[in-house]
Amino acid sequence: MKTARQFTISGGVQGVGFRFFAQRAAARHQVVGYVRNLPDGRVEAVAEGSGESVEAFKHELATGPAFSSVQYVEELYVEPTGQYTAFRIER
Repeated sequence: MKTARQFTISGGVQGVGFRFFAQRAAARHQVVGYVRNLPDGRVEAVAEGSGESVEAFKHELATGPAFSSVQYVEELYVEPTGQYTAFRIER
C-alpha cells in the first residue's frame, strides 16, 4: 500500500548538499517525489512509497548530510497522487 508524506526540514539545511543527499536517500529507499529549497531557508520534500520506505527516508532526512544541522522535521501525511515516477530535485 502506498503512502505519501510532505516533510519540511529546518536548520542549517541549505548550501550543504541536502537536496542531493535526499535524492540519494530516496533512491536507496525506493521512494519517488521531489525535494526543493524554500525561500525561508528550509527544505521541503515530498515522498511516496511503501510505509516502511517512507519512514526510513524520513529518518535519513532527520540525520542530514555531514555538514548540515537538522533542527526539526515537520511531517504531514498527504494523499498519494501517483504522479511521480522518480525522485527529482526541484529548483
